[in-house]
Amino acid sequence: MKSTLIDNARAFSIQVAEQRPEEFRDLAAGQTPEALFITCSDSRVIPSLITGARPGELFELRTAGNIVPPYDARRPSGEAATIEYALRVLEVRDLVVCGHSHCGAVGALVRGEDLSAVPAVRRWLSLGVPSLPPGDLAQAVRHHAAAQLTTLRGYPAVRERLADGRLALHAWYYEVDTGAVSAHRPELDGEFRPL
Repeated sequence: MKSTLIDNARAFSIQVAEQRPEEFRDLAAGQTPEALFITCSDSRVIPSLITGARPGELFELRTAGNIVPPYDARRPSGEAATIEYALRVLEVRDLVVCGHSHCGAVGALVRGEDLSAVPAVRRWLSLGVPSLPPGDLAQAVRHHAAAQLTTLRGYPAVRERLADGRLALHAWYYEVDTGAVSAHRPELDGEFRPL
């Protein structure tokens, strides 16, 4: 591990103690995030950087390719547990699925890459959208992010909260090289428009 990461981790507690003790003491008392933010585990995608969220404002779920696996009550998963906890315990009111430019996972699907050397990755990606538009990676990532909302509607906690009007679903697309974020607009034939 790079020594700068270790040095920053060592210095963090000093910074908290000297500059932000009350903020972090309040965080220790509990969390009340505004949204569940589902995004890719790609190291270039940092939800708090994109949204400006402070600690405690986002509940995050990061998966390869921001894939949400179909709900299966017989097979518990970390994704299902995170979604259920965010909605039923933390009562978040917004759920964002954020895809991103230069996505290796969706790119592998679009290009039909041979993933036999990484069988766990291959099986995970098979849970994604089976028919992505060929060619344009950005269009495929947008389509994929919006399709995850359909999968999410199969989760009991999502259905319940949508039915009683206590949840809004959003699909976003983040451009790594520009920082631009656009949002899915179902009312505009599913186009993505700048936030």
